[in-house]
Order: sequence, then structure tokens, then C-alpha cells
Amino acid sequence: MRRPWFLLSVAGTAALLGGQLAFTGSATAVAAPPAARPSAAPAYPADSLRALAAKTGLRIGTAVNADELGTNEKYTRITAEQFSSVTAENVMKWSEVEAVRGTYTWEKADQLVAFAKKNRQLVRGHTLLWHNQLPAWLSTDGYTTTLSDDEVKAVLKKHVFAQMRHFKGDIWQWDVVNEAFDDNGQPRQTIWYKAWGGTGYIADVFRWAHQADPKALLFYNDYNLEFTGPKSNAVYELVKTLKAQRVPIHGVGFQGHLSTQYGYPDLQNNLERFAALGQKVALTEVDVRTFTKPDAVNTPVNELASYAQESYWSRSLKACLAVRACISFTPWGFGDTYSWVPGWFDDPQEGAALIYDEQLEPKSQYFVLQQDLALAAGAPRR
Repeated sequence: MRRPWFLLSVAGTAALLGGQLAFTGSATAVAAPPAARPSAAPAYPADSLRALAAKTGLRIGTAVNADELGTNEKYTRITAEQFSSVTAENVMKWSEVEAVRGTYTWEKADQLVAFAKKNRQLVRGHTLLWHNQLPAWLSTDGYTTTLSDDEVKAVLKKHVFAQMRHFKGDIWQWDVVNEAFDDNGQPRQTIWYKAWGGTGYIADVFRWAHQADPKALLFYNDYNLEFTGPKSNAVYELVKTLKAQRVPIHGVGFQGHLSTQYGYPDLQNNLERFAALGQKVALTEVDVRTFTKPDAVNTPVNELASYAQESYWSRSLKACLAVRACISFTPWGFGDTYSWVPGWFDDPQEGAALIYDEQLEPKSQYFVLQQDLALAAGAPRR
């Protein structure tokens, strides 16, 4: 594995920089023995992503596979030690919490929240409104339903209030509306769009969510906002309109699903222009995929691919660090075994998209992020 020198030099980097970075556990002389740690306080490695990111106030997160959390010891330990925020990968989606109409099952989501509290992590709620992963009684495709328009409106309002009130006070950021626009910048013709006769449902959902939990930060979340183009321009105009209508929208989530087959986006420019609207911004679902072997979906076809992946990861994190309004950076999971990418991008095959390999060992992409955070003392504090 490349960059073994960095494994040995994170604390040394701080010394070479004249103490710009002060890491717990570095070889610094002290005049008195350290005070005893409170027994209830978890300890995290000084060179962990969460510890390094804390110097700038940035939250480093991960999407969490609820089936592995608490059952896979290594997975659970990495989740606790490396990340200062967690996102519910699936267990807060509508199909999970209300598979049977009127019957709520929040147990797995509650377990994630409890884990986060124990490990001093903040929680990103994902997601209140999406056209995918809906319960079958509501819609099997997000575009058609047997319910009337009035019924669609009623069940959506009920869902938002039930979900927000159940987790009230426990969620830092909510992805309130997810992927409401197609790549061409036109609104998706979902059951919500059809019921409202337009995009008016977006404002209503944000207002309901804020009414139910006034302290939660409410985000619009989407992919391909990293690139300037029809989609990001449409979402930019949406946010301007919502702000003019005094709708309580607090942030915009840039999913950050990138691929080495495409050029790197003008991410920082787009983060800055949304921040200029008075919004918080966040990288919410980051992964960087590349072409891989069909019979080994997380093994790159080109042995040089990891260099491009390292560059994309590094540039994405640095773009976030450079923008004070960027308050969190969240990979969509951390272990390649659990990534959604190989199952979705299979013609041609892509994978190897995360920062840990299939054995949950850190990849070179992890060490690039670690290095960038160690050297980020000059970034604006958020």
C-alpha cells in the first residue's frame, strides 16, 4: 500500500509545521501528568479523521449499514473511531419505517441514534421525501399510485410530522427533499409533483418539517450539483425562490457521487454560490468509482486508477474545507464490500469507490484524506 510514510508522520507533521496542529498523543513535553479522563468519555485516535477534522470544526461522517453496526466488531469500531457524524443509509427511508400503512418501525433507526449519542456523533437524517424506496402501499415506482391526489397530500403530511416528531432533538441535519429534479433541470414528474400540480410540495414539506422540529437543519439533497449545468442551475433557482417565500430551508446537500471516467467538477464554485444564498452546504454521499473487473468488482481494471481516485477525494475535501459554510463531509459508507456502486453501475462494471477495502483496511484514498485534514489548520473554522 502506498504512502506508508504518512502512517508514521501525522504527529510529526505538526512538529514540522511549528505546532500549527496539536494532536492529542503527540510527543510534546508537559510539565505535569495529564488529568484522568472521565470514564464515560470515549477515546478516539489522534490521527483519526474525526479528530483531525475537529481542528476546523468540520464534521466527517459516514453512511451506516445498520445490519453491520453492532454485529460486525471491526465495522462498528471504525464507525465509532473515525467519524463524527453518521447518516442512516436506509433505516430512515419511508419503505423502512412504514412498510405497512399506519405501522411504524423505527427500532433500527433508534439504535443508530443511540450509537451516535454514545460516541459523541451527530446524526444526518436521510431522507424524508424521495421518489425511491417508498412503501408498496404508496407507490412501487415513485411516479404512479392508486391513491388520490388528496390522499397523497394527506399521507405525506402525516409522514413528515410522524418522522420529525419521533426524532425531534436527535437529528442535526435532515435531507428533507431528495432528488426532485432530473438531470436536464426539469422537475421529476413524481406522485408528489402530480398531486400538487407542480413543485409546491417542496415548500410545504420544508414548512412541515420545521414546524415539527424547529432546531433541525433542513437540507435539499441531490446528485450532480457539483457540476455547473441545467440541474445545479435549476436547484439554485429553487433555493432562491424558497428563500424569497420565507421557506425554512437551511442547506443544500451535494451528494458527490463521482467517477474517474468524467472530468472533475467545478465543485468549490458551486459550493460558494449556494453559500452566497445564505445556505449551509455539505458533501453528503461521497464516493469515487472507477472501472473494475466484472469478476472482481472492487479491483480496478487500470492499476493507475487509484491515483485519479485519490485526486478526486482530495479535491472534494479541500473544496469543502475552503468554504466556511461547508459544515460536513460524508462518504457514502467506508468499506467497498458494502458499497452500492458495483450493483448499480455494472455495464460497464464500476466499483472500488470507498476509502476502505473489502477487508475494512484503509486504502490510499483514506490516507489522502487524513493528510489533507492534518494540513488544514489554515482553513476557515466553521
